[in-house]
Amino acid sequence: MSIATEAWIVFLLIGLVAGFLASLIVGGGGLIGCLLSGVIGAFVGGYLFDALGISLGIENALVVQIIHATVGAIIVTLIARLIA
Repeated sequence: MSIATEAWIVFLLIGLVAGFLASLIVGGGGLIGCLLSGVIGAFVGGYLFDALGISLGIENALVVQIIHATVGAIIVTLIARLIA
C-alpha cells in the first residue's frame, strides 16, 4: 500500500470520527452522512482555525485534526439544516 493510499484512508477515518462526534452533538445519523459531514467539515474546520489563527496547544496532530474536523462538521451540519 502506498503512502498516498494510507493518507486517504487516514483522512477518511478522521472524517468518519469527526462526523460521528458531530452527530452526537447536533444530531444526525447514517454512516454516509457522518462521513460526508466529517470530510467536508475537515476542510471547513481546518480553514477556519487557520484563518482565525486559533491554536489549541495540543501536540498530537491526529487529535488536533479530529477536533478541527469535528468543529467544521458541526458548522456544516448546522448550515445544512438552515438551508434545508
